[in-house]
Amino acid sequence: MKPLSIGKAWEETTAFVKREGSLLFPVAFLFMALPVVIFQQIVPPELLAEVMKAQSAGGAAAVPQLPASFWIGFLVTMVIGLIGALTLYALALRPGISVGEAMRLGLQRIPVLMTAGLLVAAGTMIAIIALTLVVALFSVLGGSRSVTALVMAALIGTMMFVAARLLLLNAVAIDRPIGAVDAIRQSWRLTQGQFGRLFAFLAIVIILGVVTQAAVQSIFGVLGALIGGAEIAVLAAGLATAALSAIIQVYFLVMTARIYRQLEAAA
Repeated sequence: MKPLSIGKAWEETTAFVKREGSLLFPVAFLFMALPVVIFQQIVPPELLAEVMKAQSAGGAAAVPQLPASFWIGFLVTMVIGLIGALTLYALALRPGISVGEAMRLGLQRIPVLMTAGLLVAAGTMIAIIALTLVVALFSVLGGSRSVTALVMAALIGTMMFVAARLLLLNAVAIDRPIGAVDAIRQSWRLTQGQFGRLFAFLAIVIILGVVTQAAVQSIFGVLGALIGGAEIAVLAAGLATAALSAIIQVYFLVMTARIYRQLEAAA
């Protein structure tokens, strides 16, 4: 098997984005940035503050009960973002396709990806429950903290391994007219032997995203506060962060598509 070249995928990504950016970025902003900002503006600030405070204090179990409208808005935002992501994948994998055609293809493949996501989530939950029971059993039997930490590290490592091996799931589902189970199998097969490179790629994207978004949020939050007070600060920080996230997503999705094409050719 020919080794994956992340450098080659990046060169192809920058060239493609430079050539097709006039199509890619509007889709990303419309489907992945704007809905997030609208959702943040609709949700009462005190509710978000209460959720964040509860999470910091006691984890997910301490989060207050959220109204149905919150979850409906959250679900709508996620679905719109998924449509945008699949549209970008279609544009990246099939050069020359129109935005309308790419969107229709993405909509057609949503049921497959949702089913695949549910299958993966179910498997992940089973693993989490099993490892949680192991941790609880060790605690009851007086197990050491080191054993508990080892089990938790194994859980995190397993989740990271699965994330890297299924990195190409969306690209496979968009490019091939197959079902959910076959899409999972094909993604797993294509990434065989490539975990190290794919994990490094994901780690870099995550770290870069966290650092740059934190910096942008702080800068635009301060500027917004100076211009128009707290409300403008929140809006400016939200818009800037969402726009940056959309830009990062464009490069990430296009590069994932290039990695897919590279591994597909070598298979």
